[in-house]
Amino acid sequence: QSVAMAESHADIDGEAIYNQACMACHMSGVGGAPKLGSAEQWADRIAKGREALYQSGLNGVQGTAMMAKGGRPDLSDAQVKAAVDYMIAQAQ
Repeated sequence: QSVAMAESHADIDGEAIYNQACMACHMSGVGGAPKLGSAEQWADRIAKGREALYQSGLNGVQGTAMMAKGGRPDLSDAQVKAAVDYMIAQAQ
């Protein structure tokens, strides 16, 4: 089994990662961050597809306050993806 396949994020607590690393901006909307649970603010982003949102979380979004991994380089890619999944679920 390859390392990439072993790094599934289904068993990672996305809510816990959100609370540790994402909440500071995504709860209040600081810096233009889409607020957690706002279907309206997330709709256009979700329409781009889950993979696009993963890339935004992993690499940041140029021209915005969104830094790569939310400014937490200690997070694994799988942890970031789990947090993205949690935020998507809250907006649907």
